[in-house]
Amino acid sequence: MNYIPNILFAIALIIGIGYFAKNVKKLLRNIKLGQDVDVSDNTSQRWKNMINIALGQSKMVKRPVSGFLHVIVYVGFIIINIEVLEIIIDGIFGSHRIFSEILRTSVYGFLIGSFEILAALVFVSVIIFWLRRNVIKIQRFWKAEMTGWPKNDGNIILYIEMVLMALFLVMNATDLKFQSMESGNIISQFIAPLFSGLPEATIHAIERAAWWLHILGILGFLNYLYFSKHLHILLAFPNTYYGKVKPKGQLDNLEAVTKEVKMMMDPDADPYAAPAEEDENEVPAKFGASDVQDLNWVQLLNAYTCTECGRCTSECPANLTGKKLSPRKIMMDTRDRLEEVGKNIDANKGVFQDDGKQLLDDYITREELWACTSCNACVEACPVSIDPLSIIMDMRRYLVMEESAAPMELNNMMTNIENNAAPWPYNQMDRLNWKNE
Repeated sequence: MNYIPNILFAIALIIGIGYFAKNVKKLLRNIKLGQDVDVSDNTSQRWKNMINIALGQSKMVKRPVSGFLHVIVYVGFIIINIEVLEIIIDGIFGSHRIFSEILRTSVYGFLIGSFEILAALVFVSVIIFWLRRNVIKIQRFWKAEMTGWPKNDGNIILYIEMVLMALFLVMNATDLKFQSMESGNIISQFIAPLFSGLPEATIHAIERAAWWLHILGILGFLNYLYFSKHLHILLAFPNTYYGKVKPKGQLDNLEAVTKEVKMMMDPDADPYAAPAEEDENEVPAKFGASDVQDLNWVQLLNAYTCTECGRCTSECPANLTGKKLSPRKIMMDTRDRLEEVGKNIDANKGVFQDDGKQLLDDYITREELWACTSCNACVEACPVSIDPLSIIMDMRRYLVMEESAAPMELNNMMTNIENNAAPWPYNQMDRLNWKNE
């Protein structure tokens, strides 16, 4: 018996899964660069969100056309890849369609038939996605940030999906043993006549080539995920679980500031008490965020989960009125900077060396940050519970509290609150004059 194909398959499987595991380890390392945050609350609600949003695609279908097509692709890929288990067993042990020998012909035929129907539906859906992106040119796919790699990445994913589905159907159509069963070849039976005039050895060679290309394509696509926006098919589940469960309008307060305010309002607190002893080498906590390490790990998980679908930007009132802000770009910039920091760490033996860059100014401009109206439209629109507003607010906090770099209008308002206990430039005695108007 010739074991060379089995050995080659095992080597390919080990390399593919090993490289994927290496990238997952790097991904987790990058996410853990963020600040710690407690997300252990509301466990039941978090599980409910994950089941409804990530598994049930509840927010995707709010836009019926793209939502319905996405559900087809999502379900198709999950179910069709059940056959990958059979391919792996066949590849390792040298069997051929091992499940057909274990299951009844009708059961096996039902499974493969379902896979073929889904493969055809996925193929058609992906073509429609390609047309929407490249021919119809839906506006959210042609924003300023969707050039270069982001644009090419979206198309590459569609091409890979089309090729994988086509290879699956060709593999079935040229498998003479499977076609002779006349069970489960619902779609492939119409493709099989294309190869009917060829010698049996040639048809077998085509079947083997399709089989190998299909499984190698799946392993390649698995490893492509780390470099692609398609990483969301893995991260959508933890991201929706750890997503915000508090009311959208409720902003988090800085713990250090909250503690100071409570002390000021505590009548029993001694204002002259000596502060707690601190390590003189300890770096003071930064107010807000100027770089990715200042953000919390959930925000960094958000950045990696972003699908670049643009629903957030298409709903953003600032963007719709011509402002520079794009919530999608905020997430893309955060991910790009995080990747840059990760590569810096890899190049310097696990230690980050200051590269003179930061997320603020080098990636995200101040104009973008101050254009945000904090309306939460982007948070509501995101199909996988990403919160671009939290990043914007943390970076604004840095500008205000660390650099005193708020816009003049905001500085005037804060000065008025400090002096007049109101946002308006009126004497405190005149604060209620508006009620007489």
